[in-house]
Amino acid sequence: MKLCSMSESRTPPQTVLLRRGEVHSPADPFATAMVVERGQVAWVGSEGAADAFADGVDEVVDLDGALVTPAFTDAHVHTTASGLALTGLDLSGAPSLEAALALVRDFAAARPDDRVLLGHGWDAARWPGGRPPTRAELDEATGHRPLYLTRIDVHSAVVTTALLDLVPGVTREDGPLTADAHHAVRAAAYAAVTPGQRAEAQRTALAHAVSLGIGTIHECAGPEISSEDDFTGLLRLAAEEPGPRVVGYWAEQDVPKARELGAVGAAGDLFVDGALGSHTACLHQPYADAGHTGRAYLDAAAVAAHVVACTEAGLQAGFHAIGDAAVDTVVEGVRAAAEKLGLARIRAARHRVEHAEMLTPESVAAFAELGLTASVQPAFDALWGGDDGMYAQRLGAERARGLNPFAALLRAGVPLAFGSDSPVTPLDPWGTVRAAAFHHTPEHRVSVRAAFTAHTRGGWRAVGRDDAGVLVPGAPADYAVWRTGELVVQAPDDRVARWSTDPRSGTPGLPDLTPGRDLPVCLRTVVGGHTVFVGPGE
Repeated sequence: MKLCSMSESRTPPQTVLLRRGEVHSPADPFATAMVVERGQVAWVGSEGAADAFADGVDEVVDLDGALVTPAFTDAHVHTTASGLALTGLDLSGAPSLEAALALVRDFAAARPDDRVLLGHGWDAARWPGGRPPTRAELDEATGHRPLYLTRIDVHSAVVTTALLDLVPGVTREDGPLTADAHHAVRAAAYAAVTPGQRAEAQRTALAHAVSLGIGTIHECAGPEISSEDDFTGLLRLAAEEPGPRVVGYWAEQDVPKARELGAVGAAGDLFVDGALGSHTACLHQPYADAGHTGRAYLDAAAVAAHVVACTEAGLQAGFHAIGDAAVDTVVEGVRAAAEKLGLARIRAARHRVEHAEMLTPESVAAFAELGLTASVQPAFDALWGGDDGMYAQRLGAERARGLNPFAALLRAGVPLAFGSDSPVTPLDPWGTVRAAAFHHTPEHRVSVRAAFTAHTRGGWRAVGRDDAGVLVPGAPADYAVWRTGELVVQAPDDRVARWSTDPRSGTPGLPDLTPGRDLPVCLRTVVGGHTVFVGPGE
């Protein structure tokens, strides 16, 4: 992986001609060349016409058949936690409890100087026996050191006794911690991360993002997730060093605080409920494997008040809502705000709902009516969907099949922005597009083209920019160059039509993402005309 230096990335962008490739552009579905000037796309067109620009540019890039697309936008990221997962203890691949405990032992032995051991990714729902590690098992594996170990959805955690000793008043009962207890131990654990460790984790995550062709990330921070210093440090680092653009959301009902910190919205993970895997998503009917309906953190009145305050302040509001009861709470609150301020003002503000997994036809229609953006994570279905997946364990197969109805949202005209919720699921943009196109439930599938749009232009639209995320003259020069196979037009019902040169088709091709095929490999990522990543061999 190669990042350009800070001095290189902050010099005025060069005028560049890219030629002899495939340029994914609605301006010309058969474009093979593109000119970038002053950080913007200046022209797209054919190879023959590119000759007219060759003498007036600073650099000519021979694409040698490579594909050029808009850079991806990941609309939901926790950057520091992602970096810590990339460099620390990752249990997402552990096939069993025993294997997870062995990884904990090895990690503790390799990090004797860490004040608190940090790990992520365990998922007992996928292990034989289905139980998480006990506190006694973790105490033994760590040598009785402080350990904070988040479940894959980051809505619960298991910890050691030594960490609990640092947080007076938190329950000493065994088992995963949720809600306020979880927030308390998370704050104690992250307080042990030094500023240097935090900055290094952020750099690691940002470098990994651009190596995957991601040009923009939406950082979803907040007082219950990270810290003000973490958030402002990330925004400062992103402004000063090469890498992706970082758009910051701060999940607190203190709207002036969000503005003060540099956030574009008091939004993101402002929790209305929790997560299905941790049994904390708020449901209308009880869980299939638990005798309760989850947790509600905000009511409709609080949602309405926050939407009004944000709208009047000119900031986006946004909420984390997964369960059907939580989604209905958001809809009720936003509708009440619209009754007070007028529907046009609410729609113009482009307020967001993160995750929005359990939707009904009525809530889908309400999202469209209220102009709400659905910031969603297709990899959740890839990981947890299907009749044997975690969703079915929690909800029963019938309810589980209704989750993440992307096609219904698109048919209703609801704006979609795709993200990963990293580190919950990895940064993986092409994998995300594939997950949406090959959803476990066929009626929820969307075309590769629609999924790609949601992961590029959709992320820009979610922050109020309609002129970006697409390679047309005047758009920001945020693009990625890919080594890939044959381009196709792919339908949501798995039928794949080979790329046609018939000009009547007018549809630019994309890689064939049929499961089992290799995903494209990023060769170069450019943000605002500045090259921020060059892959091996480029």
